[in-house]
Amino acid sequence: MTDWQPGGLLEGYGAGGFYCELCGTAKRPALHTQTVRERIDGLSLAELRRRAQAAERELFNLGVTFTVYTSREQIDRILPFDVIPRVLSAAEWDTIERGVVQRVTALNRFIADVYHEQRILRDGIVPTELVLGNANFRPQMQGLKVPFGNYVNICGVDIVRGGDGRFYVLEDNARTPSGVSYVVENRHLTQRAFPDLMRNIGVRSVSNYGQRLVGQLTELAAGTGRDPSVVLLSPGVYNSAYFEHVFLAREMGVPLVEGRDLIVRDDRVFMKTTGGLQPVNVIYRRIDDDFLDPEAFNPKSMLGVRGLMRAYRAGNVVLANAVGTGIADDKAVYAYVPRIIRYYLDEDAILPNVETHICREREGLEYTLANLERLVVKPVGESGGYGILIGPHASRKALAEFRRRLRAAPANYISQPVVQLSVCPTVTRSGIEPRHVDLRPFAVTGRSTWVLPGGLTRVALRKGSLIVNSSQGGGSKDTWVLE
Repeated sequence: MTDWQPGGLLEGYGAGGFYCELCGTAKRPALHTQTVRERIDGLSLAELRRRAQAAERELFNLGVTFTVYTSREQIDRILPFDVIPRVLSAAEWDTIERGVVQRVTALNRFIADVYHEQRILRDGIVPTELVLGNANFRPQMQGLKVPFGNYVNICGVDIVRGGDGRFYVLEDNARTPSGVSYVVENRHLTQRAFPDLMRNIGVRSVSNYGQRLVGQLTELAAGTGRDPSVVLLSPGVYNSAYFEHVFLAREMGVPLVEGRDLIVRDDRVFMKTTGGLQPVNVIYRRIDDDFLDPEAFNPKSMLGVRGLMRAYRAGNVVLANAVGTGIADDKAVYAYVPRIIRYYLDEDAILPNVETHICREREGLEYTLANLERLVVKPVGESGGYGILIGPHASRKALAEFRRRLRAAPANYISQPVVQLSVCPTVTRSGIEPRHVDLRPFAVTGRSTWVLPGGLTRVALRKGSLIVNSSQGGGSKDTWVLE
């Protein structure tokens, strides 16, 4: 049992009955955070706020922003940064890391199977119509082999901790996951603003993400040339994650390009430069499938590269992530991932799913309609926290409207119980209070899979809110993984 007792800044802090990432619970105190708690407790609230304000000014000055689009304007905002870190023990991280690697491995086998033999569909493990009828299924990928059979090269897995202290997967992000730039920048901010807090604690570094990413991507191009060239393809300055594109290109040491900077000649991709055309072997693309190649997908797209899919199918360029990976991060397919893991790996899921009801199935729809006021209902095709109903917090009018939507288009929705998300002490106007958090670790896969130690901890800054998404008013914390 810890001998630490709050007597300073954390005095009076209570987790409100939720699992606390910094303190644990009365029965299971978080012994690995004792030194961090003692150091935080020794600070004054005024000092903590002063350092927090300095950190946020630095974020703004560095241009660490994301863009929120409203009906009338676009607004560049910093992602609010809370200075109290989320701390994971080595044992906790081992479970998360193994679970993420297992999940990414199974999802890659699933995608490879769907675009080739389709054994899992014939065996009835996953409903055929759920996959082949999915808006993210790309017939153009059928029969196309990718390096090492790995389609998802960059994956963000959203994880929550429940009231029982266990970790659960909330969803998979297998197309163009974002947020890793904040992981690295949050660490830099903490090191500058709180060197005294981190001193001699032994926190695993996150600073080598760019080198590891470009190294794994270069592995994918082993057969395309002696000295493979990598570029990062961005939709451009108006994209909400443009800061991240600039950040990653810099960290990787590769050119940041837009569609107009590339051209396809004889089924090969070239970058336009002042010195002439330079061959491109690997494209880390942050453009959705629909806009990637106007010849193959949306003919009105001004963002992509005409003929890119021809070069891709000819094996002359590698795309990361591969086209068509959206079938693996569909919220309805998510419900089948534990079965997918069992089917391909003959293992139980290390990180279980949150219980999920699929409204396209009669039983799932009936259960959801009967228990709507107790469930979270999500549209399968949305992200960013949009279109979600949180039953216990919804008005009668909102519940009635969602019942209508469910009956009209049940295949568009899944439902889940309200998870008692863990909390972490957070600086608020009223002092130090608990706020709900989740975690998005980032996995990079070339020949093998590596997971960045930590990940993006998102925090719901509004009191009582379970929505952690930045577009919905959430912020972030530095995530420490102890040696």
